[in-house]
Amino acid sequence: MGNAVFKSSFGSSLSTAFLLAFFLTGCSTPPRSVDASGAVRRTVAELGALRPSSIAHGLTSASGERAVYETEIATMRSTFALPPGAEADEKLPSALNTALHFNTDLDTARERVLAALPRAAAQPPAWQRAVLSAAHAQFPREAAPLIPPLLPLIRTPREFAIAAYTLLRAADTPGARSQITDALRNNFPAAEEEPRLRALMQRLQSPAGVARPPLADLLASPPRPRYPVVYSFQRKDRARAGLAVVRGADGRFVRNADGSLFSIAQYALARTHLPGTITNGNTPQGVFVIKGTGSATNRWIGPTPYLESMLPVEAPLALFDNPQARDTLPKLSDEDNRRLWTEAAYLALLPAAWRGWGPMSEALLAGQAGRDEILAHGNAINTAYYRNEAWYPTAPSAGCLVAAEYWSRDDGTLVHSDQLALVKAFVASGMDVGYLIVVELDDAPRPVVVADIIADVFAAERRSALGER
Repeated sequence: MGNAVFKSSFGSSLSTAFLLAFFLTGCSTPPRSVDASGAVRRTVAELGALRPSSIAHGLTSASGERAVYETEIATMRSTFALPPGAEADEKLPSALNTALHFNTDLDTARERVLAALPRAAAQPPAWQRAVLSAAHAQFPREAAPLIPPLLPLIRTPREFAIAAYTLLRAADTPGARSQITDALRNNFPAAEEEPRLRALMQRLQSPAGVARPPLADLLASPPRPRYPVVYSFQRKDRARAGLAVVRGADGRFVRNADGSLFSIAQYALARTHLPGTITNGNTPQGVFVIKGTGSATNRWIGPTPYLESMLPVEAPLALFDNPQARDTLPKLSDEDNRRLWTEAAYLALLPAAWRGWGPMSEALLAGQAGRDEILAHGNAINTAYYRNEAWYPTAPSAGCLVAAEYWSRDDGTLVHSDQLALVKAFVASGMDVGYLIVVELDDAPRPVVVADIIADVFAAERRSALGER
């Protein structure tokens, strides 16, 4: 923890109580404007001129991080030391959150989770969610024997789905699938109408051996022409690094100064490891709209500009049709917005060959399930916490797309930022609105690299030059 520079990548949506404990003073270049939420907004010209050395964040200095770490770890350990009872139960979710965030005291966390699961059905849904999410994230095999008795007793869709995914993560066997299916049918007669349960049913019934459509088709046909698009390519195992490239508004993919294809490593791994339809799960596959940029009020993300990506339903259909109309769209009721977001309306954002590829509808299901604030951002957490984990040298998020950043341990100044490079590449077309498309390539046991997608990029560019889609 005493290195002169550390690499950061972390997520966006921790609980309010947890986040407030971590807020430290940061600084950056003077913003052009600040919106009602406190997010910094910059013009395209200001984004283009922004330099890493003009951005600093108190949390990333050695002293700032140490103060936070010591305070939070002390609180967590005092909770774990409580005798069984109401107070220990009340504080357990926050303590588990801290243990997983800092990747420490996991043996104790495991003991507390396994002791808590047998009585989970009698606890409120928010408590169930926290304990079950911790089990899924770090202890699925140990927790698996305790899950089947819980399944018939959990009557809220999100918590039921988390329990089911925990069992499947430990052992995806015909017996486990049968147990989940039986409880699902009994607990939720209208499961087809609930997006999280629909996604779970698709997982239980997923056919094997179905070929993914041609990637070049996806790259050659953006949701709407003349807008930039970030394509984020991921592995099914999100512990593997993904890769982001940018298609400019003219149909040509952004290049570096030397003419090589611009790309950065981008991670779509949630700390819970849950699927994309679950709040704070992995970034869902599919089409997002990018409404603009901002700088986070969540200090774990840091002050580097993010891309404000929004899911279907979270954003109105009209914004997906015309992102530049972001400031002039009429207000819709939630009911009217949901009514307009039909499956057909969503699939129309995809090229014809991809409309039957079920995984690409995950973004629509996630939006229908109420997920929001899935940003593409940089981070301010020291990845040394995760040195022994499969996903090192990154850090898992709370469901966002994350690009690596390196900060000075001396004063918290930004030294290098893949995130800032991504933002600059996105706005190189002269606009800060457009689209984001997240797609899993396969389950190869390695990071995504340029060689995996370069032929499809060239093919898509040739088609764009010929006016084909």
